[in-house]
Amino acid sequence: MFVDAVAGTGARIVDTRKTVPGLRMLEKYAVTCGGGHNHRLGLDDGVLIKDNHIALAGGITEAVRRARETAGHLHKIEVETSNRNQVEEAIQANADIIMLDNMSPEDAANCVQLVKSVGDERRPLTEASGGINLDNVRAYAEAGVDLISIGAITH
Repeated sequence: MFVDAVAGTGARIVDTRKTVPGLRMLEKYAVTCGGGHNHRLGLDDGVLIKDNHIALAGGITEAVRRARETAGHLHKIEVETSNRNQVEEAIQANADIIMLDNMSPEDAANCVQLVKSVGDERRPLTEASGGINLDNVRAYAEAGVDLISIGAITH
Protein backbone atom coordinates (compact mmCIF):
# COMPACT_ATOMS: atom_id res chain seq x y z
CA MET A 1 0.00 0.00 0.00
CA PHE A 2 2.77 2.48 0.90
CA VAL A 3 4.76 1.62 -2.22
CA ASP A 4 1.68 2.13 -4.40
CA ALA A 5 0.91 5.43 -2.65
CA VAL A 6 4.26 6.97 -3.74
CA ALA A 7 4.40 5.46 -7.23
CA GLY A 8 5.84 7.82 -9.83
CA THR A 9 7.50 10.19 -7.36
CA GLY A 10 10.99 8.69 -7.19
CA ALA A 11 10.76 8.21 -3.41
CA ARG A 12 11.53 4.76 -2.02
CA ILE A 13 9.71 3.25 0.94
CA VAL A 14 12.10 1.71 3.47
CA ASP A 15 11.50 -0.20 6.65
CA THR A 16 13.17 0.42 9.99
CA ARG A 17 15.23 -1.82 12.21
CA LYS A 18 12.25 -2.17 14.57
CA THR A 19 11.04 -5.71 14.06
CA VAL A 20 9.57 -8.56 16.09
CA PRO A 21 12.35 -10.45 17.88
CA GLY A 22 13.26 -13.58 15.93
CA LEU A 23 11.35 -12.50 12.83
CA ARG A 24 13.60 -9.72 11.50
CA MET A 25 14.80 -11.51 8.36
CA LEU A 26 11.29 -12.70 7.48
CA GLU A 27 9.83 -9.22 7.97
CA LYS A 28 12.65 -7.61 5.97
CA TYR A 29 12.07 -10.13 3.18
CA ALA A 30 8.33 -9.37 3.21
CA VAL A 31 9.10 -5.65 2.77
CA THR A 32 11.17 -6.35 -0.36
CA CYS A 33 8.48 -8.69 -1.72
CA GLY A 34 6.03 -5.80 -1.38
CA GLY A 35 8.28 -3.48 -3.38
CA GLY A 36 9.87 -1.70 -0.42
CA HIS A 37 13.53 -1.56 0.54
CA ASN A 38 15.43 -2.38 3.71
CA HIS A 39 16.92 0.50 5.68
CA ARG A 40 19.46 -1.58 7.56
CA LEU A 41 19.46 -5.05 9.04
CA GLY A 42 21.41 -4.25 12.18
CA LEU A 43 23.19 -1.48 14.03
CA ASP A 44 26.45 -2.32 12.27
CA ASP A 45 25.14 -1.69 8.74
CA GLY A 46 25.69 2.04 8.96
CA VAL A 47 26.10 4.91 11.38
CA LEU A 48 22.93 6.65 12.51
CA ILE A 49 23.66 9.79 14.51
CA LYS A 50 20.64 10.65 16.63
CA ASP A 51 19.87 13.65 18.84
CA ASN A 52 21.47 12.11 21.94
CA HIS A 53 24.71 11.47 20.00
CA ILE A 54 24.69 15.06 18.73
CA ALA A 55 24.24 16.41 22.25
CA LEU A 56 27.04 14.22 23.63
CA ALA A 57 29.46 15.19 20.84
CA GLY A 58 28.66 18.89 21.11
CA GLY A 59 27.06 19.22 17.69
CA ILE A 60 26.44 17.56 14.36
CA THR A 61 29.80 18.54 12.91
CA GLU A 62 31.75 16.91 15.72
CA ALA A 63 29.50 13.83 15.76
CA VAL A 64 30.03 13.28 12.02
CA ARG A 65 33.78 13.88 12.35
CA ARG A 66 34.04 11.25 15.10
CA ALA A 67 31.95 8.79 13.12
CA ARG A 68 34.11 9.23 10.00
CA GLU A 69 37.22 8.75 12.10
CA THR A 70 36.08 5.36 13.40
CA ALA A 71 33.64 3.92 10.84
CA GLY A 72 34.80 1.70 8.03
CA HIS A 73 35.13 3.17 4.55
CA LEU A 74 32.02 1.34 3.36
CA HIS A 75 29.73 2.70 6.08
CA LYS A 76 27.35 5.54 5.34
CA ILE A 77 26.76 8.19 7.97
CA GLU A 78 23.19 9.35 8.52
CA VAL A 79 22.26 12.30 10.73
CA GLU A 80 18.85 12.75 12.33
CA THR A 81 17.70 16.38 12.04
CA SER A 82 14.58 18.16 13.20
CA ASN A 83 15.00 21.65 11.71
CA ARG A 84 16.59 23.62 8.87
CA ASN A 85 19.61 24.74 10.92
CA GLN A 86 20.50 21.13 11.69
CA VAL A 87 20.10 20.23 8.02
CA GLU A 88 22.50 23.02 7.09
CA GLU A 89 25.04 21.74 9.61
CA ALA A 90 24.67 18.15 8.41
CA ILE A 91 25.32 19.29 4.84
CA GLN A 92 28.45 21.19 5.90
CA ALA A 93 29.61 18.14 7.89
CA ASN A 94 29.29 15.99 4.72
CA ALA A 95 26.71 13.57 6.07
CA ASP A 96 25.81 10.87 3.55
CA ILE A 97 22.12 10.81 4.48
CA ILE A 98 20.03 13.44 6.26
CA MET A 99 16.98 12.19 8.12
CA LEU A 100 14.20 14.78 8.29
CA ASP A 101 12.64 13.59 11.54
CA ASN A 102 9.07 14.49 12.47
CA MET A 103 8.94 17.38 9.99
CA SER A 104 5.80 18.40 8.16
CA PRO A 105 5.74 17.73 4.41
CA GLU A 106 6.16 21.49 3.86
CA ASP A 107 9.23 21.70 6.12
CA ALA A 108 10.63 18.56 4.48
CA ALA A 109 10.20 20.14 1.02
CA ASN A 110 12.03 23.25 2.19
CA CYS A 111 14.92 21.17 3.54
CA VAL A 112 15.06 19.02 0.40
CA GLN A 113 15.51 22.19 -1.69
CA LEU A 114 18.37 23.22 0.59
CA VAL A 115 20.02 19.81 0.21
CA LYS A 116 19.60 19.85 -3.57
CA SER A 117 21.30 23.24 -3.76
CA VAL A 118 24.69 21.76 -2.79
CA GLY A 119 25.18 20.09 -6.17
CA ASP A 120 25.05 16.48 -7.23
CA GLU A 121 28.64 15.54 -6.40
CA ARG A 122 28.13 16.26 -2.67
CA ARG A 123 24.39 15.86 -2.31
CA PRO A 124 23.36 13.62 0.57
CA LEU A 125 20.25 11.49 0.36
CA THR A 126 17.21 12.73 2.26
CA GLU A 127 14.98 10.53 4.37
CA ALA A 128 11.62 11.48 5.88
CA SER A 129 10.76 9.70 9.10
CA GLY A 130 8.26 10.01 11.92
CA GLY A 131 4.51 10.37 11.85
CA ILE A 132 4.15 9.08 8.31
CA ASN A 133 1.04 7.12 7.41
CA LEU A 134 -1.03 6.25 4.35
CA ASP A 135 -2.86 9.58 4.54
CA ASN A 136 0.29 11.72 4.29
CA VAL A 137 2.97 9.53 2.67
CA ARG A 138 2.29 10.92 -0.81
CA ALA A 139 2.84 14.49 0.45
CA TYR A 140 6.28 13.48 1.78
CA ALA A 141 7.13 11.80 -1.50
CA GLU A 142 6.06 14.89 -3.44
CA ALA A 143 8.28 16.97 -1.13
CA GLY A 144 11.16 15.35 -3.01
CA VAL A 145 12.71 13.11 -0.36
CA ASP A 146 14.70 10.13 -1.56
CA LEU A 147 13.59 7.73 1.17
CA ILE A 148 10.59 7.43 3.46
CA SER A 149 11.11 5.18 6.46
CA ILE A 150 8.04 3.63 8.02
CA GLY A 151 8.23 1.43 11.10
CA ALA A 152 4.61 0.35 10.75
CA ILE A 153 5.38 -1.89 7.77
CA THR A 154 7.23 -4.31 10.05
CA HIS A 155 5.22 -3.83 13.26
